[in-house]
Amino acid sequence: MSVDKSASGTVYERFQSSTEFQELRRRFRRFAFPMTAAFLSWYLLYVVLSGWARGFMGTELVGSINVALVFGLLQFVSTFVIAWLYARHADRSLDPLADKIRGDIEAEAAGKPEDAR
Repeated sequence: MSVDKSASGTVYERFQSSTEFQELRRRFRRFAFPMTAAFLSWYLLYVVLSGWARGFMGTELVGSINVALVFGLLQFVSTFVIAWLYARHADRSLDPLADKIRGDIEAEAAGKPEDAR
């Protein structure tokens, strides 16, 4: 890990500027920002249609189930799908790197060389 041990600050502040930590942040942001934008857009579409397309949202699909109810329920479905996708992304991409960084931080905080882990 490329951490400047002569730099001032706590071990955490030094690791924060490391390439591995920056890569971890990049991987998180690459998932979180687009997914947040997609979900908020989807939610805003629901709100806008509910306010300005009442006829469309009131269209009955089956019995008294209308488009608005289906859209509302799909909000819950999309939330669970996003949570599942994030858990999968974290397991594959974030957790291994975070575990490595944590191990390096713990080794340095304990005063041991990185290779002694």
